[in-house]
Amino acid sequence: MDNKVLKIILAILIAPIGAYLQVGATKHLWINIVLWIITFGVLGIVHALWLVLTDVKG
Repeated sequence: MDNKVLKIILAILIAPIGAYLQVGATKHLWINIVLWIITFGVLGIVHALWLVLTDVKG
């Protein structure tokens, strides 16, 4: 459970790192990086939280 809390915190603060910890270097990470850059972080945070909270695996 502590690991999930850490992932949620990182998904809010630095979305690509939270996404990387959840799925590794997969297409989800690259989608997250693009969303992070294009929307100044907003959709990157939403995407990273979705990855962590739904337990998506790479």
